Amino acid sequence: MWRFAIKMLFGDSAKFYGILLGLGFASLLIAQQASIFVGLMSRTFAFVGEVGHLDLWVFDPTQSFVDDQKPLRSTAIDRVRGVEGVAWAAPLYKSLLVATLPNGVRRSVDVVGIDADTLAGGPAEVVAGSLADLRLPDAVMVEIGSSQQQLRLPADLAPGAIPAPGQVFDPNGPTRDVEVGDILELNERRARVVGLVKCAETFVAAPTVYTTYARALSYAPQSRRVMSAVLVTANEGEDVAALAERIRTQTGLEALDPNAYAMRTLSYWMRETGIPINFGIAIALGFFVGVAIAGQMFYNFTLDNLRYFGAFKAMGASTWRLLGMVALQALVAGVLGLGLGLGAVSAFGLNAAGGKLAFKMLWQIPLIAAGAVLIICILASVISMWKVVRLDPADVFKGP
Repeated sequence: MWRFAIKMLFGDSAKFYGILLGLGFASLLIAQQASIFVGLMSRTFAFVGEVGHLDLWVFDPTQSFVDDQKPLRSTAIDRVRGVEGVAWAAPLYKSLLVATLPNGVRRSVDVVGIDADTLAGGPAEVVAGSLADLRLPDAVMVEIGSSQQQLRLPADLAPGAIPAPGQVFDPNGPTRDVEVGDILELNERRARVVGLVKCAETFVAAPTVYTTYARALSYAPQSRRVMSAVLVTANEGEDVAALAERIRTQTGLEALDPNAYAMRTLSYWMRETGIPINFGIAIALGFFVGVAIAGQMFYNFTLDNLRYFGAFKAMGASTWRLLGMVALQALVAGVLGLGLGLGAVSAFGLNAAGGKLAFKMLWQIPLIAAGAVLIICILASVISMWKVVRLDPADVFKGP
């Protein structure tokens, strides 16, 4: 009987493909929108993960997320260093500044200033040059390979060449990628590219420029408060949570480990923006569309095959056996539809990787999609089972 149930399912190809379409589309929409949501949210705290080899971030207690700049006084670094248990503490500068290119085009860049002695807070991947080269005069390192806005220089300007006096470039002319040796201007001050780096995609749609902390202050507008954060490493064997509490007590500043800081940033975007609601609506629509299409198609499929169920019931098959056949058909359709939808999402994700579209499929997402498809199959089969339970075998053999 189980084999016959499968034959019944595959025999009506039109309705079978309709059921697969509904379940596949539902799982595709749920998994795709959830993956894009996770990818987008992971960009909000990507910079925190970019900075490695530290135990604590120390920043203004009113700061809600990593790009919510609440600069500290310059004395904050000394106060943090004076806390017992701190092995070393390094300043960090992070802010948007304006870069002027040789063709006159102006671009916003995310300037990150790191400590010249420890180089703490530097990029995770250096493509060209060495991080130590930032100690050279006017040195900066520029992000490349990002899907977001990049610095582009005139194609007819040789790498490292300085425009001749009076030389004019067409702002709309052909351009090339920035290379080592190129000269830029940051707030009308000279900046020489000594290296190229790759960074994690962030929520800020601007290329990242690394330099030393002191040089970043020379590029930045003058202000009494310029330090974005203090990066702290604890002494060996020191309890990081206890150290964070001492820093809060003695300095009045907030101190969080990288994971907690990332979650603080994520919590802000989840709580204060409409992004979760928008993606939640899209995911819910995918679920209800799946229920509507698959439920309707499966119900019609059961109606068309009532005569077979009636024949089985007339031959002595119990109601529970018939319900098991319906459940098996729903399970097979659900597994195939889920595989179809997840396969399409995986292909989409492979093509979207490295592009402007944020996409990150965690292992939990296929499980969520599978759970949603299971619920859809249960709802669809329950509607169909109602007709099977109330089926009278005599009605099947009656004439028209």
